[in-house]
Amino acid sequence: MQTKKPLGFAVIGCGRIAPNHGQAIAALEDAVLVAAADVIKERAVVYTDRFGGEPYMSYKEMLERPDIDVVCICTPSGMHAEIGIAAAKSGKHVLVEKPMALSLRDADALIAACNEYGVKLGVVHQNRFNPVIVRLRQALEAGRFGQLNMGTAVLRWNRDQNYYAQAPWRGTWAQDGGCLMNQTIHCIDLLQWMMGPAESVYANTATRMREIEAEDNAAAVLRFKNGALGMIESSVTIYPMNLEETLNIFGATGSVVIGGVAVNRIEAWRFADGTDSEESILTEQQADPASVYGHGHRPLIADFIEAIRDGREPAVAGPEGRKALEIILGIYKSTRTGQPVRFPFVED
Repeated sequence: MQTKKPLGFAVIGCGRIAPNHGQAIAALEDAVLVAAADVIKERAVVYTDRFGGEPYMSYKEMLERPDIDVVCICTPSGMHAEIGIAAAKSGKHVLVEKPMALSLRDADALIAACNEYGVKLGVVHQNRFNPVIVRLRQALEAGRFGQLNMGTAVLRWNRDQNYYAQAPWRGTWAQDGGCLMNQTIHCIDLLQWMMGPAESVYANTATRMREIEAEDNAAAVLRFKNGALGMIESSVTIYPMNLEETLNIFGATGSVVIGGVAVNRIEAWRFADGTDSEESILTEQQADPASVYGHGHRPLIADFIEAIRDGREPAVAGPEGRKALEIILGIYKSTRTGQPVRFPFVED
């Protein structure tokens, strides 16, 4: 029986998050890293020495390779859409780190390009693959919560000034955004995935302690289209280190709290149907992952490969990745105007 040839992967941007892609690709039998590009050639060389493939400085030159099937985009956020569109035009499937873009226009242009050129588009919201999040989603789809009433997303982390000084693009409006766009977007994605589409948001942000353009603290109140309410709390000024990333989902017949450092631990699991006990659930807990990025990149990339092979949409396709982005942009607009913002909204 003839086996299928592994898909050829390339990584663009060999910085902080790129090793998670390299490790995942190396662990998957149906994937092989054939190239990596970075504007700092030495960084690309170090990356390919570790994970394999050929190093490049020019991603455009790299995209000419016919053995590349999938491009993982791990650059500063402001470059995601431009590079993703270029990859799509080259006939490569696109897997882009969050956020998929920094504006809805750019996100929509990326989605349109991938549709036009017949390639898959996936957005890296790897926390959807956390085992406890998978379990939560299954309980939601089984109707165990009944009517949803309240959901909250809380991120209390620390990113000190040295973190921002390491890369001048961090914390800028042009290339990054603040604690919402860079860190809390993962938990916001989970919140809207569980609670459903947002109807409106009213919010305030502040830059309290970090010397950056964007926010280091934020608070928002949401109303979902199903009538439920929601709250988002975001901070990267928590002393002295990361404290928690927590998702709370409350319904008429169920309450679940997923906490830990990175939404990786069940803190409360209570349902009226009595099909499983909180005590038994809590005894199954595992230690926090070594990194806040968790272990979700591998199953996310495996799903992306399956989507390509099976001709279906990936679990976190472009339109899915757009949803958390729109909420964050709505928060920014509410902060500027001092007024609630309804969804969908017209981008400034």
